[in-house]
Amino acid sequence: MSELNRAISDEIMIALRRIMRAVEIHSRKLAHTHGLTGPQAVVLKALIAFGELTVGDLAKEVSLGQATTTEIVQRLERHGLVSKLRSESDKRRVYVRPTDKAIEIFQHAPPLLQERFAERLDALADWERTLLLSSLQRIANLMDAQDIDAAPLLTSGSLTDTGPASAAGSHAAKTARKQEA
Repeated sequence: MSELNRAISDEIMIALRRIMRAVEIHSRKLAHTHGLTGPQAVVLKALIAFGELTVGDLAKEVSLGQATTTEIVQRLERHGLVSKLRSESDKRRVYVRPTDKAIEIFQHAPPLLQERFAERLDALADWERTLLLSSLQRIANLMDAQDIDAAPLLTSGSLTDTGPASAAGSHAAKTARKQEA
């Protein structure tokens, strides 16, 4: 590999690492300050916007699988952030709605990382957005990641992580809290 190619490769790796770190830092901050993972925040934000949705409709709205969304909703329900309500007209349908506690949390929550990103991306010219997409897709291919299933969420860890409450005893969670302090 030539000196120039090595330098470019290194700069690409640095840029990728910065992106990964930005996602990690934002995810940890959200978990630390609001007790939510990124996917939980996205699900709650959709519920607050719509008032109530079935799990299937919610999954479509946030671009997650129904099983993943069901697990997130169950965790949110255990934390008192959502409630379920059976439809009056069709008893087979169950709606999920945010609780007052969830709405209160979101009044003080920072914008999600992907929201800020989407706003800034939208300000770019069409050609520049297309160029970025093409470049990132090519990088994914170069990393053999083209077939990895991924939701359009900027978050670190598993989509169904429980957040800091359940990981309180883990070494990783303690280390993350020390680094943020």
